[in-house]
Amino acid sequence: MDAPIRTLVHHLLEPAVGVDRLVGEGDAEAIVDGDRVFSRASLLAAMHTIAREIRAAGVVRGDRVAILLPKRFSECAAIVATSRADAVFVPINPVLKPAQVRHIVEDSGARLLITSPALFESHAEAFAGLDALQVLRLTDDGAIVERPAAAAALDDLPRAQAIGEDLAAILYTSGSTGRPKGVMLSHRNLLAGSRIVRSYLNIGPQDRILSILPLAFDYGLNQFLTALECHATLVPCTFRFGDDIVRALARHRITGLAGVPTIWAVLTSAAPSLLKTPLPPLRYLTNSGGAVPTATVKKLRERLPHVRIFLMYGLTEAFRSTFLPPEEIDRRPGSIGKAIPECEVFPVTASGQRARPGEPGILVHRGPTVSLGYWNRPEDTARVLRPHPFRPATQGGETVCYSGDLVTEDDEGFLYFVARDDAMIKSAGYRISPSEVEEVLMATGSLRQVAVIGLPDPWVGQKVHAVAVRAEGAGPDDATLAASLLKAAAVTLPGHMVPARIEFVAELPTTPNGKVDYKGLVAARSPTA
Repeated sequence: MDAPIRTLVHHLLEPAVGVDRLVGEGDAEAIVDGDRVFSRASLLAAMHTIAREIRAAGVVRGDRVAILLPKRFSECAAIVATSRADAVFVPINPVLKPAQVRHIVEDSGARLLITSPALFESHAEAFAGLDALQVLRLTDDGAIVERPAAAAALDDLPRAQAIGEDLAAILYTSGSTGRPKGVMLSHRNLLAGSRIVRSYLNIGPQDRILSILPLAFDYGLNQFLTALECHATLVPCTFRFGDDIVRALARHRITGLAGVPTIWAVLTSAAPSLLKTPLPPLRYLTNSGGAVPTATVKKLRERLPHVRIFLMYGLTEAFRSTFLPPEEIDRRPGSIGKAIPECEVFPVTASGQRARPGEPGILVHRGPTVSLGYWNRPEDTARVLRPHPFRPATQGGETVCYSGDLVTEDDEGFLYFVARDDAMIKSAGYRISPSEVEEVLMATGSLRQVAVIGLPDPWVGQKVHAVAVRAEGAGPDDATLAASLLKAAAVTLPGHMVPARIEFVAELPTTPNGKVDYKGLVAARSPTA
């Protein structure tokens, strides 16, 4: 029979191209969660059960459903169930603190929260006073623990009415200013992402993918959806040490692993078992969340000579933009490659011209993965999503994504990252808003001014560094004050946002127009300064 047409996220549970199995027929592995193995039929059944509860709670087409769950089978089931219920899923990384969780819930206007009893209790202050928010509690295996009080009995699940252009997900990501913004992704965006990645990584039913990235990240989510589309197996994994990852790779016969630069640094420098553990099934590694140092790539290739390494560049607003084929790594060190399939990327100068080879320009992305913009932020959306600079509406113009990243292009069309064009800090795969960290530090009352910057770091890409001016009478000495500020920050911020160091100065430098000179602060503290 012909493969069905897929237009919605939950359609990915239908047969993959070239696979003859029917939905629910067999017991092919879909998700391996610890010691438990869940088949596609199990995931399908959980999807329908949870979707029925979502609709019974009064959620209708287009309503937002916040998902605060550990990276387990339950989170995967909640995501596809929300799609099946015609709603919009808003995954929340459990490492976020209650104030950040509350911001996402309130900003998205979520009508329903799907969570676990433990996470609901640990984040209780995030939901205080949100009387209209209904809560559906799940076990790790997707079973219903407690239904929303307002939920009514629902025997039949209405047919999904959404189409591919409809909003499917909102992924929250920090901007260069203010609190995290929600990036809106359509069903068509997400399906294009899984289709494209599958094509150049050649993922199929034989693959077993280790999932260490949060599903609240675009690439973490993409791994799950790609596994669904291809009938591959997804193995969610949390870890504390590099050797934990190595053990998971060996135990589950993993064929594919995606990570951020921090992961590769840990595996090459703090995972001794990698040198003595055979990993013959592992066939590819992919990178996201920042550039991998050339020295780290070299170490990975020495330790895993049979593994193909795909270095990639992307942004949540357009998912993945480029990749460097493994065979080009030696020839083009430092390159982020060329456009992914079905997309086009090119650098544009500040004057709006197509950049010449070697000339820096903002990377512009066009193609089916360009997002719908930022949730309820039209001005921010207009800065990133703009008309095609070289294709007027009369000639089939379209909306493209301006990344905000400066790149150069060589004579053969390979791209090289130069710098971010804004103040964003990208650390360990996280995008961190300096102003959000500054707000927390200033709230202590111990500082007169503070500027948060990102400094180069071989482990995390950029480390968070605070340059501060003490308030009068604050703290007996710099070391004591810095320790108390870091302790206070850790109460409100997740670990990746807490500064690695707080440096005290008499005054912050300013630009001619009176603003804090962030670029000057970074330049003065860079290794080349």
